[in-house]
Amino acid sequence: MAKTGTVYLVGAGPGDPELLTVKGKRLIESCDALVYDYLVDESIKGWIKPGCELHYVGKQAGFHSMKQELIEALLVELAKSGKSVVRLKGGDPFVFGRGGEEAEALRKTGIPYEVIPAVTAALGCAAYCGIPLTHREWSSSVTFISGHECPDKEATMVDWASHAQSEATLVLYMSMGRLGEICDRLVSEGRDQETPAVVIQWGTTARQKSVRGTLGSIAWLVEEAGLGPPSIVIIGKVAGLGEVLQWFDPSI
Repeated sequence: MAKTGTVYLVGAGPGDPELLTVKGKRLIESCDALVYDYLVDESIKGWIKPGCELHYVGKQAGFHSMKQELIEALLVELAKSGKSVVRLKGGDPFVFGRGGEEAEALRKTGIPYEVIPAVTAALGCAAYCGIPLTHREWSSSVTFISGHECPDKEATMVDWASHAQSEATLVLYMSMGRLGEICDRLVSEGRDQETPAVVIQWGTTARQKSVRGTLGSIAWLVEEAGLGPPSIVIIGKVAGLGEVLQWFDPSI
């Protein structure tokens, strides 16, 4: 009987493959099976060894190639067959990546696992757009918020009133389908509609695009520009610094 393999929950980072950790790259190069997401850069697949199994389980808005419970079952099955498995997830596994659910499934079935963290989209996209998420003069805190909560919840876990009344930088993940609604809610709860706001699509990659505006204007500016997912939304005074500190030119 084959010895049970280990599953490595590896973060691929925000898009640029060079932002993936050294440990993550080493595990990808040596694994027996690579289970990867939609947002993982295609070049990363070129790192695998001959004979490595490839399993695509990507999810896009409105289309999931495999349900979450089946992804978890696949990880268990591969590990039980003795394979070293890399579960490669866009961004960081434990930041809106459902890595916690996969770790729970592995724990319940007795599969050994490790978590290899990564640069999450908020940090990478902000940096590549010249936006410091914290700044001694403008923001001493930052909040990551999901704009797409589990549909089975009876009520939202996001306290929009508190976020509206704080001075923290807000970073919205998976919010493009509700951007106008969220911006209106923040304004109605007391956030100044002139607060700088930026939407960054395909951040850290050659496809990066961004739209700058204010909390009151960003939703229609994004619609006019035709931006969609995958995108990160940054709201706060620091978002205005990107015009001065922008350094990355995706065309180069």
